Amino acid sequence: MAVSAESFAFVADLVRRRSAIQLAPGKEYLVESRLLSLAREDGAADVDAFVRTVRSSAKESDFARIVEALTTNETSWFRDSAPFAALQSYVVPELIAARGTSARLKVWSAACSTGQEPYSIAMTLADCLPASASADILATDLSEQVLAKAREGRYSQLEVNRGLPATMLVRHLSRVGAEWQISQALRNLVTFRQHNLLDLPPIGGPFDVVYLRNVLIYFDIATKRAILERLRRVMKPDGILMLGAAETTIGVDDAWIRVPVGTGSVYRPNRPLAASVPISTVPQPRTAPYSSVLTRGAHS
Repeated sequence: MAVSAESFAFVADLVRRRSAIQLAPGKEYLVESRLLSLAREDGAADVDAFVRTVRSSAKESDFARIVEALTTNETSWFRDSAPFAALQSYVVPELIAARGTSARLKVWSAACSTGQEPYSIAMTLADCLPASASADILATDLSEQVLAKAREGRYSQLEVNRGLPATMLVRHLSRVGAEWQISQALRNLVTFRQHNLLDLPPIGGPFDVVYLRNVLIYFDIATKRAILERLRRVMKPDGILMLGAAETTIGVDDAWIRVPVGTGSVYRPNRPLAASVPISTVPQPRTAPYSSVLTRGAHS
């Protein structure tokens, strides 16, 4: 049985208010599939019954579970390959030429999910940074659940088979029972922290490189523009932004320069923001009560 229009509207509104992710009509199947396991955990007959209970009890923990379930995205090692090839062939050489061979680069992997992206970045940097240079990688995500897995750095055989080259597996992971463990050396390079892209940028900048891949596609134009503006605030003037293959700053925020690299593109700030300039914000009523949310329909 498909999720009802009322349940879908409530969930869509909750996710929009907490994460700015838009669940448009037609995504009912996603809500049904993502929340079915939560319904079963709670002994509910189906997703509709689960949502009705959540609405009546109005527990913050239940709201958080729903948002986490709907905002956990697909991930894999070296996803799309081009951003990692660009890091090695273009980004690192450019930055080292500007900062010197003993530079300490700062990288932000936003919406890092279960850690495959920041660890892929770490593996790439291990291959291309000069021996006298170093890097710090900040990896953030909205979901504490996926961050816990990322910090642990353990992956199943199925997970390591998704994009991880055998040479990298042998060099950077070791078998622990039926799983594979990221080396301590790589784990030391990455700091994982909870962060919502609707909030002010995390501390740790200014960043030389920001990976924000396959995330902007879920937001409306106003939210995309606000996020890109915040990124410029915490990037170095010659810093580099990596977006997903289906994403661009063009037509969203003209304060970026698109630079073709290999089979893809990177972006550089055209107008870096001074720290004293007020940050644009989007509405963030995530602390509002949700017991009576969405009696109006799915358009709110």
